[in-house]
Amino acid sequence: MAKTASDGPLWIGIPVRAFAMTFLFTVLSFAVALLLSILGSVVYAQVKHTAPNLTFAYRHIAFPCAIATGAVVLVLSLVMEIRDYRQRKILKQIERIGTA
Repeated sequence: MAKTASDGPLWIGIPVRAFAMTFLFTVLSFAVALLLSILGSVVYAQVKHTAPNLTFAYRHIAFPCAIATGAVVLVLSLVMEIRDYRQRKILKQIERIGTA
């Protein structure tokens, strides 16, 4: 039987899926951190009776939080994708042996 590309999992999908998930989770964490830090800045400004410093919320809270989250998500998604790739590869070999 001729071997086709769909006979087994492709390793090229590992970094593509890992970087896609990293991008999505980084953007999501940036948005949530920015929302919470803006709300915190507004509440702090109301308590101290000053103008809220929203650039501080962006530069010193939301951006570093998003970078840290992105790094963690990249490592975890690469580990999970490599583990899934190995599992699918072994299952495909077992299936091929079983049908032979």
